[in-house]
Amino acid sequence: MSDAHIVLNIENMERTYGDGDHALTVLKDANLRIHSGEMVALVAPSGTGKSTLLHSAGLLERPDAGEVYITGLPTRIMKDRDRTLLRRSSVGFVYQFHHLLPEFSAAENLMVPQMVAGISKNIARERAIELLSYMRIDHRADHRPSELSGGEQQRVAIARAVANAPSLLLADEPTGNLDPETSDHVFGMLYELVRKSGLAALIATHNHELAKKMDRAVTLEGGKIIDLKL
Repeated sequence: MSDAHIVLNIENMERTYGDGDHALTVLKDANLRIHSGEMVALVAPSGTGKSTLLHSAGLLERPDAGEVYITGLPTRIMKDRDRTLLRRSSVGFVYQFHHLLPEFSAAENLMVPQMVAGISKNIARERAIELLSYMRIDHRADHRPSELSGGEQQRVAIARAVANAPSLLLADEPTGNLDPETSDHVFGMLYELVRKSGLAALIATHNHELAKKMDRAVTLEGGKIIDLKL
């Protein structure tokens, strides 16, 4: 793959918490490239820097050194507003718990981020229904989260994460709260979405069977990102 298709490029990233004798270096000389249409599993124990890596890649945290490029743009010294705008337009997040807005319907949960980005209500509704249809849950578009099953909620969360057509999808245990059968189904939908849309995806998971279905896997050791053979 050529450099032109690199969506996420982490170069020599470092992240340390605290000062002096109490300093804890979580990431050191961390490097990772993810291309358009590529699905990378992040398999690492808790406490090794997994969340820090995802937050830094998603511009929620600013690294102490090194650089995070999103679609070729260097982000470490960007102003906060510019980082926010880039995150809003180019990065989608999916978490272990769906974090849907309980007072809104499934469709409305997809409409909100679009309308925040300046999309009209009618167009946002059309895209919401289109995405829910893609995730095969459009028949539940007007149901609130409490009326949906766990798998349905997570499919809505995935659809919401891509509502603004991001280039990068970051997911933290997106199927961790689901039973094995539902987990496989939701992952299958996510896999299909990445392949057909050209998203670059970094997906943290403890599930080795799911990780084996992705293009490759990485882990964290001593603050570095290394390839993992499963």
